[in-house]
Amino acid sequence: MTDAAALDLRLVPAATAAWVVTAAGITWAIGPVLIAACAAVGIGWAGLARWCGDTRPVLRTGAVAVIGAAVIGAGFALAATLRSSAVRDHPITQRFGTVAAVTVTPGEDPRALGSGRLMFRGALAELNGGEMSGSVVVFASMSGFGELRAGQPARFKARITRPTRHDLTVAVLNATGEPTLGRASPLQRAARTVRERFAVQARNVLPADQAAILPGLVLGDTSTVSANTTTQFRTAGLTHLMAVSGANVTIVCGTVLLSAGLVGPRAALGLAAVALLAFVVVVQPTASVLRAAVMGAIALVAILSARRRQAIPVLSATVLGLLILAPQLAVDAGFALSVSATAALVVLAPGWAARLIARGWPKPLAQAVCIALAAQLVTAPLVAAISGRLSLVGVLANLAVAVVIPPITVLGTAAAAVCWLAPPAAGLLIRFTGPELWWLLRVASVSAELPGASVSVPSGFAGVATVAGTTLAVVVLWRGFKVGVGRRRPVVKRSGGERDGGPASDPG
Repeated sequence: MTDAAALDLRLVPAATAAWVVTAAGITWAIGPVLIAACAAVGIGWAGLARWCGDTRPVLRTGAVAVIGAAVIGAGFALAATLRSSAVRDHPITQRFGTVAAVTVTPGEDPRALGSGRLMFRGALAELNGGEMSGSVVVFASMSGFGELRAGQPARFKARITRPTRHDLTVAVLNATGEPTLGRASPLQRAARTVRERFAVQARNVLPADQAAILPGLVLGDTSTVSANTTTQFRTAGLTHLMAVSGANVTIVCGTVLLSAGLVGPRAALGLAAVALLAFVVVVQPTASVLRAAVMGAIALVAILSARRRQAIPVLSATVLGLLILAPQLAVDAGFALSVSATAALVVLAPGWAARLIARGWPKPLAQAVCIALAAQLVTAPLVAAISGRLSLVGVLANLAVAVVIPPITVLGTAAAAVCWLAPPAAGLLIRFTGPELWWLLRVASVSAELPGASVSVPSGFAGVATVAGTTLAVVVLWRGFKVGVGRRRPVVKRSGGERDGGPASDPG
């Protein structure tokens, strides 16, 4: 069976249509045009299939997928139009340029911007004492806001301005006064305590550079990572390691599932679900973390079940579900990175690894190489669009650190789980991550210092087109080269039907 035949792509057109029309509907005020275009495609294909279906059965077969995608696209276009209209007509738009007292609940911990400033995204709760909802971006000084954490309501005065990005944000708030901080929920306070105690234990038992990066690798907390380390990781193509991704979720849940032999498969699955829920709560249930949890769960199911055919339908259905719950993900670069990386993991990497294994490669090495290569090739255009640079050593750097990421994740997560009840045990587990962290930092440093480690490329759509086009051209040329070599290879016919230089039969 070929790779193409092994994949079920029927939901891909629907997920792609929903993603495209949602992103376009949020970015531009063209909702009615999108709805009309989807309707025209569906009606046109239905008519074509009706008139030509008897002579061309493939049209009738494809009509189901195309018409379904058109219907779903029209529905998502309508939803995007309504949400965009709600943002444009939001009552806060009447207050642009003014100062008001607001209450905002952060959805994630504030992120330092330098020069004593920070920013965070949150949910608006009140405006001048009246109830009001909507997603906002807040810029403030570290003074007063430095202790603010996710889920902790803050009341302060702010200048209200128009949002600069089309992502369903209703306003940008520039804080002008000291905040009055409320209390987060008990669950969020417990999660914050776990993160803080984990960071303290890391500082107690590890060198400063290792202690700074461990919370980022395990819990996505990069607040203590130096600018120099961040630059090295970006140049080496390792930036994705300093944020919670589907790989973290896959490693954590996969480790729990290994207990199936002791507690039984059902109990192990339940423990994995509990571990996943606890992991999301401790890391913070932001949109990016929830996205990573879902994508990691998909990859884990695909790997454990070995049902590669079902991976794409599940991924497509997940994309549809996430766009329904959080349509702003359609314009989020992190969402695109997660989806593309997951697709590469479950679609490209297994087939490539199987070919290498058939040629005599050891299975672990083949899988590691193909996972690193597939993820790098698929995500490189998006990374280039975001950063304006392309790492040329990313595949080698990711391959070099692949062996240390699982133990760092497993030991670090276990330490985070016990740091509240048994700090000495947490410190011991964290100490065992020291050699792995040293190797990771060393690879990042050496890779970043290599001549030509990264090159400048256009950012935005131009960067996507440039890198994707170059990658596609290289792949096509390589395949053409292999085909040419195969055609030029002499075929030697021998007695007994043996070919290609096999041992000749002995007539005597």
